[in-house]
Amino acid sequence: MGVILEKGMRYFITFACYGAHLHGEEKGSVDRRNNLPRSRLLDADPKRATVESEAMTQAPYLLDEPARPIVLEAIREVCAHRGWNLLAAHVRTNHVHVIVESEARPEKVMNDFKSYASRTLNRAEPGEAHRKRWAHHGSTRWLWTDQDVREAIRYVIEEQGEPMAFFVAEMF
Repeated sequence: MGVILEKGMRYFITFACYGAHLHGEEKGSVDRRNNLPRSRLLDADPKRATVESEAMTQAPYLLDEPARPIVLEAIREVCAHRGWNLLAAHVRTNHVHVIVESEARPEKVMNDFKSYASRTLNRAEPGEAHRKRWAHHGSTRWLWTDQDVREAIRYVIEEQGEPMAFFVAEMF
């Protein structure tokens, strides 16, 4: 099954919650040099994890069950508003995966997702308006072929554990 490219490039975007994936932690993390699906996680590095933890200005943020669908709806809203084609999304407890087609650069797409999600969460939790919710940057991977898109969607929907708040376009 092919994907019809209508408006731009297709991207696999991932961003983590603030403090959820510190580099060097025992549970593993990725950095800009190893951020592809199924790539090896970074080795534990307690010194690096301590430095990153001490640099945090707030406690780690996690998306609880009520917050996950709020973030998913914000992603759908920004795609509708910007005219982007949302192919799949999965909002997890500590990170978000999105596969999207857009004429904009992937960094702008990711920043818009974070901004819309933050505003929507701020309306739902007005006492948390100054809360840091997202880690700096994230992963912005270009999907060059239909096969790349299919593999990314399978990874996002089927290889993340128990399904949480997710969306898959009907064409898949």
